[in-house]
Amino acid sequence: MRWIFRLIGAVLLALVTLGAGLFLLPQERIAEIAAEQIRNQTGREVTIGGGVRLSLWPTLGVKTGPVTVANADWADAEPMLRAEALSVGLSARDLLRGRIRVSEVVAEQPDLRLQQSADGVGNWEFTETEAVADGGETSGEAPGGSSPVMLERLKLSDARLLYRREGGGEFALSDVDLTLDWPEPSGVAHIGLAMSPAGERIKVAAQVANFQDFLASDVAPLTLEVATSGGTASFVGRARLNGEASGRVTMDADDIVKMQRALRLGQSFWPERMGRGVELVTEATYTLDQRLSLRDLSVLLDRNRVNGAADLYLADAVKLTARLNADALDLTPVSAKGGGGGAGSGSTRLGWSSTLIDASGLGLVNASVTLDAKSVRVAGTQLGAVQALFTLVDSRAVLDLVRVDAFDGEITGQLVANNRTGLSVGGALQAKGIEMQRLLSDMADINRFSGKADMKLTFLGVGQSADMIMRSLSGSGRIGMTAGEIAGIDLEALMDSGEQNGGTTVFETLKASFGITGGVLSNDDLAVELKNFRADGAGVIGLGERDIDYVITPVALRARGGEGLAIPVRISGSWARPRVQPDLEAVLKSNADVKLDALEERAKEKIRAKLSGAPGDTRDVEELLKDKIEEEAKKGFLKLLGGD
Repeated sequence: MRWIFRLIGAVLLALVTLGAGLFLLPQERIAEIAAEQIRNQTGREVTIGGGVRLSLWPTLGVKTGPVTVANADWADAEPMLRAEALSVGLSARDLLRGRIRVSEVVAEQPDLRLQQSADGVGNWEFTETEAVADGGETSGEAPGGSSPVMLERLKLSDARLLYRREGGGEFALSDVDLTLDWPEPSGVAHIGLAMSPAGERIKVAAQVANFQDFLASDVAPLTLEVATSGGTASFVGRARLNGEASGRVTMDADDIVKMQRALRLGQSFWPERMGRGVELVTEATYTLDQRLSLRDLSVLLDRNRVNGAADLYLADAVKLTARLNADALDLTPVSAKGGGGGAGSGSTRLGWSSTLIDASGLGLVNASVTLDAKSVRVAGTQLGAVQALFTLVDSRAVLDLVRVDAFDGEITGQLVANNRTGLSVGGALQAKGIEMQRLLSDMADINRFSGKADMKLTFLGVGQSADMIMRSLSGSGRIGMTAGEIAGIDLEALMDSGEQNGGTTVFETLKASFGITGGVLSNDDLAVELKNFRADGAGVIGLGERDIDYVITPVALRARGGEGLAIPVRISGSWARPRVQPDLEAVLKSNADVKLDALEERAKEKIRAKLSGAPGDTRDVEELLKDKIEEEAKKGFLKLLGGD
C-alpha cells in the first residue's frame, strides 16, 4: 500500500502546497504543476485532463478531471492508474496554521492495473531514481520545508482492480469501495473495504496501529475482520506492508462452501452430505516465500474436533504438510456409499450407486498428512484407533494404514485413489483377527458368517461411479479361520436326516483362496473342517451384481465305512435373500455309483436263491446260470431222442 500513499502524497504536494499563490494561477497551469510533481515523485508520465477546479464552499478543496499514471516501461501499454476524477478536501483551519491536513481524498471510478514480472518485480514499485525529484528525497515534506502532508481520509469509489503475473494467472475485481480514516499521523488507521469477487458482497474491516511506521514497511499491530454471508474470519497480530504477518487466526463459518465461493477461493470439494459448519483457531505465520505455518491448530468440522499443526506452501502448486490428532471422527458423509450402495434393503435392491463421482478435488493440492485418531466411523462402519499417513501428489492419493483397529482385529496396508487419467481405486490389505460377521454385515449386508479370520487382499477397480468400479474389480486374496459358525444351515443335521430346517454349523478351520475378474470373485478350494464332517466349496460371488452362486459339499467322514457320504448344498440368489438348499442334482450325481452297486448286489442275491435253492451256495451267479442252461439243454436233447 505504500506506493498508493506515495502517489497520493505526490498529488497532494502538487495541489495543496502551492499556498496562497495557488488561487492566482490559471487552472491549466495548476494542472501542469500537479502533473509535473507527480511525475518527479514517481518517474511515471502523468496526465490530468479537464483542468483543476478550486472549491471554497462548502469545503475547501481541489477537484481534477480524468487522471492517468503511466505503467512501468516493461509492463503493458495500458496505464497503471486511471481515474475519472480526483477530489481533495482540505482543513482550512490547519491550512491557516501552516499545516496541510487533507480531510478527504476521493478517487472516482479508479481503474488500477497491477502487474508482476516473472522475477517478482511489480509495476507499483518505484526505484530510488524514480522516487527522487530534483535530487531531493521523497520524505513527504512540502517544498520550502513546510509541514508534511497529513491524510485524514481516503475514499475509492467503484474501483476496478486487475492483477496479472507473467507466466501465471490473473484475477480481476470490480465494484470495490475503500475507505481509510487516519486522523493522527502516528496513530491508528481504520480501513474499510467492500468488494464482490464472486458476485456476493464481502466486507473487510482493519485497524493498523502506528500506521505511519506500517507504510514505512515496519512491523505494526494489525486487527483484521472479514465478513461474508457464509461466515466470518479474523486476525489479531502483527504484520508488514509486504504481506508478512504473524498472529492468531479465528474462523466461524455457518456455511464453509458459501464462504469459500464468496471469497472465490477455487472449486469446492466439500462433501455435499457433510454439515458445512467450521470453527477454526490457530497461531498463524505467513512469510514472503508464500509459506503459511499453522501451530496450535484446532478445527471443529461438524462434530469432529481435530488438533495439530500444518504448513501450507501457496506458490504455484499448493503443498500441504500436516500432523493431526483427534478423539472420535465421523467421516460417514465423506465415505457414504450413496444412491443404493449402502446398507439396507432399499439400497440392496437398487445395487451400487451409478452417480458419477467427482474426484477433481484430488488435483487441488499436493499433501502429506499424518492422522492419529482414537476412533473413526466411515460409511456405517465403526473403527477403533487409526494411525495413518495420507499423501496426495498430482491427483493420486495414497492412504497408508500403519494400524487400524477394526472389526475386533487389526488391519494394515495401503489404499489408492488415482484420478490422473480417469478414476481408479485399488489397494493391498492385510488383516489379523477380523470378526467376519461384523465385516460382512457392514460391507455386504451378509450376516450368516461369523468367526475370527486372517486375510490378505489386493484389488483394483476403474470407473467414475461405484457401480462401474465394482463391476470392473480385479484382484486376488486368501482367508484362513481357526473357528467359526455358519448360520441358517446345520450341515450335521442335513447329513444325519437329509433335511434342512435352519440351524447353525460350527466349524473348526476354514481355508480358501480366490481371484477377482470383471467384478466376479471365483473360488474352487474352500476347505472347512467340522468335528465329524468336512466341507468343500466352489463357486462365484458377483461383487458387481451383488449375487452369489456357490456350492458347499459337506462330507460325512464316518459314513460308508469311512469313505464318506457327500450331500452338496447350493447357495444362490441375491445377497439380501440368498436361497440355501440341498443340491439334489449334485446329490444324485455324486451318489449314483453307490446306489447302482447296491441294486446290482441285491439282484444277484435273488438270482442265486432262485437258481440254487441250496442254502450256503456260494457259487457265482454266472456259474449258476451256466449250469442251469446246460441242464435244460440236456433235458431237451434226451426228449428229442425219445428218452425220459
